[in-house]
Amino acid sequence: MAVETQAIRQPLSFSVPAVAAAGGFAGIFVGTAQGSALLGIFLGAILLAGLTWLAMAVLPERQERMLRWAMILGFALVGALVGGVPGFVLGGLFGWFFGWFVYWIGLGRYRTTLPPYLTAGQVLWHYGFRVLCGAIFVFLVTPILVVLPLSFNAENFFTFTPEMLRFDPAGYSLKHYRDFFGSSEWQQALRNSLLIAPVATLISVCLGTLAAIGLSQPHVPFRQAIMAILISPMIVPLIISAAGMYFFYSRIGLQGTYAGVVLAHAALGIPFVIITVTATLVGFDRSLTRAAANMGAGPVTTFFRVQMPLILPGVISGGLFAFITSFDEVVVVIFVGSANQQTLPWQMFTGLREQISPTILAVATILVVVSIGLLTTVELLRRRSEKLRGMSPG
Repeated sequence: MAVETQAIRQPLSFSVPAVAAAGGFAGIFVGTAQGSALLGIFLGAILLAGLTWLAMAVLPERQERMLRWAMILGFALVGALVGGVPGFVLGGLFGWFFGWFVYWIGLGRYRTTLPPYLTAGQVLWHYGFRVLCGAIFVFLVTPILVVLPLSFNAENFFTFTPEMLRFDPAGYSLKHYRDFFGSSEWQQALRNSLLIAPVATLISVCLGTLAAIGLSQPHVPFRQAIMAILISPMIVPLIISAAGMYFFYSRIGLQGTYAGVVLAHAALGIPFVIITVTATLVGFDRSLTRAAANMGAGPVTTFFRVQMPLILPGVISGGLFAFITSFDEVVVVIFVGSANQQTLPWQMFTGLREQISPTILAVATILVVVSIGLLTTVELLRRRSEKLRGMSPG
């Protein structure tokens, strides 16, 4: 458990290079935006090294708040001169962060929440690991953050217009959303997705739950081999699965039908249901089912009255993953479906390939919001499942 330790002023030989390195890292992005990453690294490192020396060696500690406000205003003004209103906002954020970071490093506040016996290498790993995870998170989220504001572009461009960068209201519009809801092609694609995804999800949940329960029984032979076969759609490249489904469905008359697309999407969703339900069954107390059987309950009654309520969070989580997989899938439906089964992702792919319609940005934003809502539900259900497993007698 972490123990509160008193902050100790760090030597300049440590604090100045540490803050300068952070300034150089930030300078990469600022310099790249202005056309010279090397110049940004150099200026960022020099500027932050100088501010750290000023804060730690010249100004008294009681003037910390004054220097932090000066950094916020100074960075904001420089940002405004370089990039207008967006530069002013980003500059103020940079000033706020580095105003805090200078004293966090220089006064040794980074060690106040850590155990005092940690070595310098252990402290470096503690924060380095978190910085790495944060960088990966930013790398994954940045494309989404770019798409969201672009969907409100008043022009038919895939880039930020000068009006948008100036935060001019005239540069923003809901025209792409109106195009989506007013277009017969887009609405037909949406109807197809809303028709196919729920049915495929229902099939995935039913078959995946039964498979997970069966494979969780210790007496089932070749459990590992059967599990590997059932989750293979997650491992095999999607293009190979789609080509195989195309040739197979062509032979049995399912090519170009709604039933074929639904079954193909169900096959892709079943592995997610199996994995989530199997994970839920790990903490399941099997003495409950034996007790129900001793009381005269049949297998079906035991399943719906005893087992299902406890594994329901895992079943719903798997169903949500299966729904997202079906709703966002495009490769298989191109192979297996026809023009009559054109789903929303297929329509987006067509819009990118043929006409580069900005309506795609509005659709992508809607899908992102829906996916975030579903994944949030999955996380809440996961926590509920953990609580239920903790309450079981086992």
